[in-house]
Amino acid sequence: MVFRVGLTGGIASGKSTVSQLFATHGIDIIDADIISRELCQPGKVSYHAIVEQFGKPFLLEDGQLNRPALRELIFSDPQARQRLENILHPAIRQQMFQQSETSSSPYCILVIPLLIEAKMQSSVDRILVVNVDNQSQLSRLQKRDNLSATQAMQQIAAQLGPAQRLQYADDIIDNSAGNDSLKFQVSQLHALYCQLAETKKRVSESEC
Repeated sequence: MVFRVGLTGGIASGKSTVSQLFATHGIDIIDADIISRELCQPGKVSYHAIVEQFGKPFLLEDGQLNRPALRELIFSDPQARQRLENILHPAIRQQMFQQSETSSSPYCILVIPLLIEAKMQSSVDRILVVNVDNQSQLSRLQKRDNLSATQAMQQIAAQLGPAQRLQYADDIIDNSAGNDSLKFQVSQLHALYCQLAETKKRVSESEC
């Protein structure tokens, strides 16, 4: 049985950077955002459901979804965000677990930004939260998405606060101290997860 680590954290907390560091250890990374982008491609069932729900104003000239416009809507309108999540979350969940079942690494990382909000805690063996101080998060988000301070704060406020998210954490990575610190923390957790995965495997085999 595959050992699943759910990696989560606030927007612009550094989840992608952390997952890439786990990948350097040969670990399979399954990213909900990547799956979401694939599901939103023209011709996909989820794409048609989104267009039907939100209308053609959220399409670009080439037929692709206008992701920036859709993102702005869902961060300003909780009901719209819920409608979008109702379309995407079941499909994302199914794809993530199908992919994890074919993982060949000692354990796999499931990068799920809304792991807590989507109530997926019981679907993973371990919850890893990437945490960062508020000012760094705000600065990174503004720079990454070319947002004003108001827009960035609005997006941060739309998610769970750090204190709420950390209540669910089995492990925490502090992303406030630079890349060397990140590498060390990931290396330590990699060793731990390999041990836990091996223990789960032995227990599973003994029950057969």
